[in-house]
Amino acid sequence: MTEFESIVFGKSCIPALSVTIILMIAIAVGFFLYWRASHKQRTNISYLIAGIIGFIVSARVLELGVHYLCILMDNPVSRFINGSTAAFVIYGTLMAGVFEECGRYIILRYVLKKNRTRENAILYGIGHGGIEILAVLLPNMITYLAVAVLFSQGDVEKALSSLKITEQTAAAALPSVQAAAAFDYGMMAANVVERLLAMLLHIGLTVIVFYGVIKARKRFLPVAILLHMMMDAFPALYQRGVVPLWSVEVWAACWTAVITFVAVKLYGKMKAAPSVAI
Repeated sequence: MTEFESIVFGKSCIPALSVTIILMIAIAVGFFLYWRASHKQRTNISYLIAGIIGFIVSARVLELGVHYLCILMDNPVSRFINGSTAAFVIYGTLMAGVFEECGRYIILRYVLKKNRTRENAILYGIGHGGIEILAVLLPNMITYLAVAVLFSQGDVEKALSSLKITEQTAAAALPSVQAAAAFDYGMMAANVVERLLAMLLHIGLTVIVFYGVIKARKRFLPVAILLHMMMDAFPALYQRGVVPLWSVEVWAACWTAVITFVAVKLYGKMKAAPSVAI
C-alpha cells in the first residue's frame, strides 16, 4: 500500500504525543485532586460520579444514537443535514447543547437531591469534563502514539500488520495514520489548551444549570443550552472547512471567558456550604 509508504513521521511526533497524553491525564486528575483537597468537607464524591455517568449517558449514548440516525445512516434527514453547512451547524450545536445541558439538569434536579452545595456543582463539572478526556480523547492519543511508534521503526508492512490494516480497511485507516504523522508540538499545545478550556466550559455550564435548579429558575437551562451552542459553532464550521483551526481556538477562548464570568457571578451568589457527608 504505497499511500502509507509515503507518509513521513517527524522527529517531534512521538515526544509530542507522549507529553500530550501525560498532560491530558494531569488535567483530568489534577482538577479533581485540587478541588477535592481544597473542599473535602464540602464535597461529596457522588457528584463526581454523577458527572461521569451524566456525560456518558447524555453525550456518548443518547446523542451518538441520534447522530447515527440523522448523520451516519443514509436517509432523507441525513442527506439534508450533510448537504447543508447551515443545517449541519445548527443540528450539531443544538444536539450537543440539548443533550448535555438537559442531562445535567435532570441529574442535578431529580437525582442529586442531597448536599446541593456550590462546591459539589464544581465537582460535577469536573467529572463531566474529566471523563470526556479519559474516555474519549485519551484513547485517540494513545492510538496515535502506537501508530507513530510502529511506523517510525521503518517497516511499513509490519506496522500495517500490527495495526490490522488491510487492503479493505486502508482507506478508512489512512486519515488516522496521517493525523498521527502530522502531530507536533504545535498540535500538542492546541490540544492541551483546548482541554483546559473544555474543562472550564463544563464546570461553568454546570454552575449555571445548578444555580437554576436550586433557585427554581427554569430560564437558566435554555441559557446554558444557548451558551453551549455558541461555544460549538466554530468547531462545527471547522468540520465543514469554513473556518481555520486557529479561529476555533480563539472563539473557544472567548466563549469560555464569557461562560466562566457568568458562572463565577452565580457561584458568588450561592452561599458557601457547611460540611457535608463524604
